[in-house]
Amino acid sequence: MDFDFGRYLKIRGAYGASFSSDGRRVSFLTSITGVPQAWEVPLGGGWPEQLTFHEERVSGAKYSPSEEKIAFSMDVGGNERMQILLLDRKTGEERNLTDDLEAIHYFGGFSPDGERIAYTATRRNGTDFDVYTQNLDGEPEMVWEASGYHSVADWGHDGSYLIVSRHHSNVNNDLYLLDLSSGEARLLTPHEGDAEFSGVNVAADGKSVFLATDRDGEFLRLARLDLDSLELEYLTSGEWDVESVKLSKDGRYLAASRNVDGYSELMLFNARGKRMPDPEVPEGVFGEFAFSPDSNRLAFTHIGADRNPDVWTMELPDGEPKRLTHSTTAGIPRSTFKKPRLVRYPSFDGREIPAFFYEPEMENAPVIVDVHGGPEAQERPDFNPITQYLLNRGYAVLAPNVRGSTGYGKEYTHLDDVEKRMDSVADLAHAAHWLRDNGHEKVAVMGGSYGGFMVLAAITEYPELWSAAVDIVGIANMVTFLENTGSYRRALRESEYGSLENDRDFLESISPIHKAENIVAPLMVIHGKNDPRVPVGEAEQIVERVKKNGGTVEYLVYEDEGHGLAKLKNRLDAYPKVAAFLDEHLGTKE
Repeated sequence: MDFDFGRYLKIRGAYGASFSSDGRRVSFLTSITGVPQAWEVPLGGGWPEQLTFHEERVSGAKYSPSEEKIAFSMDVGGNERMQILLLDRKTGEERNLTDDLEAIHYFGGFSPDGERIAYTATRRNGTDFDVYTQNLDGEPEMVWEASGYHSVADWGHDGSYLIVSRHHSNVNNDLYLLDLSSGEARLLTPHEGDAEFSGVNVAADGKSVFLATDRDGEFLRLARLDLDSLELEYLTSGEWDVESVKLSKDGRYLAASRNVDGYSELMLFNARGKRMPDPEVPEGVFGEFAFSPDSNRLAFTHIGADRNPDVWTMELPDGEPKRLTHSTTAGIPRSTFKKPRLVRYPSFDGREIPAFFYEPEMENAPVIVDVHGGPEAQERPDFNPITQYLLNRGYAVLAPNVRGSTGYGKEYTHLDDVEKRMDSVADLAHAAHWLRDNGHEKVAVMGGSYGGFMVLAAITEYPELWSAAVDIVGIANMVTFLENTGSYRRALRESEYGSLENDRDFLESISPIHKAENIVAPLMVIHGKNDPRVPVGEAEQIVERVKKNGGTVEYLVYEDEGHGLAKLKNRLDAYPKVAAFLDEHLGTKE
């Protein structure tokens, strides 16, 4: 049975669980109303209750550990200038704790006693993320003035200190112990080269920190960092990346997920870091762990290629995982959703590129090559309503992890750095070659953000391979992108792309805008007017140039969106137009 695109876009998901202080309720986020808002449901299941009622997206809602209060973040029109608000569950009153609409605020959690929050913010100069604490009934207090991009990784066990992450790039950071009395910040993770320290959890006794790091190998391993000696004790082998890490409040359990070829595996440890029997969880991708206050239950977000996101819970140590939320599939039978097969195709240098291949019933179907953003990111076998619609429509979808993707070790992640940038675009070209060798004559390319750059680079570097292209909030000109992106992001991105000071000529040479005359594939461009990451000028440049060259281009710009389309009304407008565009130029149906 055929369903229109609108039905697929109304498929919902629930994610981001947080337990109430009494452990009886679980809050979560869902876009039932058309934009993500905070809801909650009794731990035993039942009818969910909506908690926030805004026209703008809500993110990161977390319960206080001691009171009936929830902190959540919200921006305006996708501008990413997040404010932190506090909802009193007893009175329904909301207060904007940060109340500086020109600054970005990144929530760093409640103190152990629930009386304070910590966050980083650009309040001082709009660029640098200083560290703040704030009493729930008080004003912001800067506790560390520091240049660069920082985030609060965790509160100390007794509330007297913070663990702060200083980010040098997306794959290189350091941890500091910030003493809140003295203001002294002590480096915890001295290292050379790139190393990531993530998933930070301070142990209940305050003597160590559990985390994931790739300091001493190719992959992120679960480790315990001694806060006195700074020595690392590894708890897992280095075969695959460890991702989500969560320690229960009393330190009794440590949960972590491992990314095995894109699929998640749940691992459970005791307080001493000894591996316990792994709980069995249905196939998919999961994380965002949260423990109940008594440590007896674990909540997490679970998503599968054929299963939309929901919050699941399980009793520890060996209870059966069960869905707590039941997000609608908009009346579309789950049996119609398709899983991909994992393939590997050869690229120009003989390297095998992993990809998830979704195939409809018909043979030799037109294919959309869907390119992820990042580039330090990974295509995972998780639920995408757009992919499922395209499959139902008769298209195949190939989602590759070209060189530069995460999940396959540090060496692989760095294979597209700076001067090697176009090798990843060559990987896309070889995806098209592989598809044609397997009988797929019509191939389109689609992607968002950095994936949008990859789309534009593919159709300018290898124009003969593509039947159509869809660029969503993509980069057309690396130089103007770096000049105009959010000031705090520039240094983080230059380590990956190259710097304006040292690599301007190279950045110009790889920018699709300077090769727009090569574009022969019909192009659709979608952008949010308020995008702070990839400013809308990137879209305007490429659209103007293609039009000037007499090419085919359709342009959709949304005044109340930022980096992507968050609002249902805009998604309902944009994606049916994407489908019509693909039908016109690839045509699976009359």
